[in-house]
Amino acid sequence: MGMAMGIMSLPWSLVLALTIAVVSAGDEAALLAFREQISDGGALASWNSSAGFCSWEGVTCSHWAPKRAVALRLDGRALVGALSPALGNLTFLRTLNLSFNWFHGEIPASLGRLRRLQRLDLSDNSFSGTFPVNLSSCVSMTEMTLRNNKLGGRIPTELGDKLASLKVVSLRNNSFTGPIPASLANLSYLQNLDLGLNQLVGSIPPGLGTLHNMRQFTVVRNNLSGMLPDSLYNLSSLELLNVGVNMLHGSIPDDIGSKFPMMKTLALGGNHFTGTIPSSISNISSLVALGLVQNGFSGHVPPTLGKMGALQYLNLADNKLEANDNKGWEFITSLANCSQLQKLILSNNSFGGQLPGSIVNLSTTLQQLYLDDTRISGSIPADIGNLVGLNVVLIANTSISGVIPDSIGKLENLIELGLYNNTLSGLVPSSLGNLSQLNRFYAYNNNLEGPIPASMGELKNLFVLDLSKNHQLNGSIPREIFKLSSLSWYLDLSYNSFSGPIPNDVGSLANLNILILAGNQLSGKIPDSIQNCT
Repeated sequence: MGMAMGIMSLPWSLVLALTIAVVSAGDEAALLAFREQISDGGALASWNSSAGFCSWEGVTCSHWAPKRAVALRLDGRALVGALSPALGNLTFLRTLNLSFNWFHGEIPASLGRLRRLQRLDLSDNSFSGTFPVNLSSCVSMTEMTLRNNKLGGRIPTELGDKLASLKVVSLRNNSFTGPIPASLANLSYLQNLDLGLNQLVGSIPPGLGTLHNMRQFTVVRNNLSGMLPDSLYNLSSLELLNVGVNMLHGSIPDDIGSKFPMMKTLALGGNHFTGTIPSSISNISSLVALGLVQNGFSGHVPPTLGKMGALQYLNLADNKLEANDNKGWEFITSLANCSQLQKLILSNNSFGGQLPGSIVNLSTTLQQLYLDDTRISGSIPADIGNLVGLNVVLIANTSISGVIPDSIGKLENLIELGLYNNTLSGLVPSSLGNLSQLNRFYAYNNNLEGPIPASMGELKNLFVLDLSKNHQLNGSIPREIFKLSSLSWYLDLSYNSFSGPIPNDVGSLANLNILILAGNQLSGKIPDSIQNCT
């Protein structure tokens, strides 16, 4: 009582000064305790008593007295160590960002005392243990990002029961188990939910369909099974839906085109979806990326995909989709309207009939074209060179015949050209020498004939060349090929009809790992220079 009376008798200015000193000392002590448990490699050199803690690296303080730390941002500083429980004493903290460091151990339960905390980012570290349930006491939290760590156990129901203000939850790439808590449906402000790359089981809780503020929902690569709940299609504000690599099944609703008017990315790959691709999907005009890879979709691809004017990425690989000479290829003609298309992946389907010539009318923004492991026939269109943006072309394991068009030499951005396991015939075009960026050329197991053009020696970035098993390639092997010092992976010219000696220039291939020349009619001795190929 006497002590209290003594304090009350002090001048108000002195009481205020003492209060400021005690409170500030509490924040400074908490920060120093945090630093004591980590190795910073000099990143926190400013953290010393010669300057107030408000000027320390990564620390932001309030603008009023007493000064309190309101933000601690130390992302990407290569910090190593465990988190001190003393961080829980920074009770005015609104932002805590320690991402992209090397923190390990458990997330301290004391962080639950940070009632004012709005943004927590501990991503890209090595935190382990279970989800800290005490974080559910941070009732002001709007963003929680814990992705790319080693956290395990179940996602607690308290996350959805108590953190009503959450807009962003990212728990991607951890080891969480058990079901997705149904309580997440209580987060009415939730916009982005990313639970991908964990070990979650069960199905998606139907209640998530009531979250009308949702923009992004990702549960890729877990063990979710069952069908997508109908309520999920009520999330009309969704911009990204990724449920890839799970065990989901069922079909896509016929009216999906009216369900997601804001959708930009729809990724259903790596599941067990069946049925046809609804034509209404073409009505999602905002769609940028459509991934239906590795499912059981069958029938024809909707011929109206060109209505999706914003489309950049289309992956329909590994399904049972069909096309033939009479019907089914209309979608290629339609896609010519997609002026931003960059990747078209149709691999491993039941597409048959002749490859439509309209494929050369696709956008010049197209970078990757995959038609491998299909039943397509006919020839490669003579005007394939119109697609000047291509950097990958894979037309392999098909029934394509005819010649390799000269116009392919116009694809000056081409990095990979795969034409293997077809029935291509004719000469290897000399125009290939124009492809200065090419580093992989596979044309094995065809019916190509004649000599290898000397212009191939212009491919200064080539590190793989496989023309094996064409049988009718003949003449001498051009010296220019053996001068390509870039050839470092392998050179396979086996089982053809090459004759004459092996050029002494073979010694220039000092970095080559594999050289196969078997099954030809080569003569003379092996050049001594081959010893340079270490």
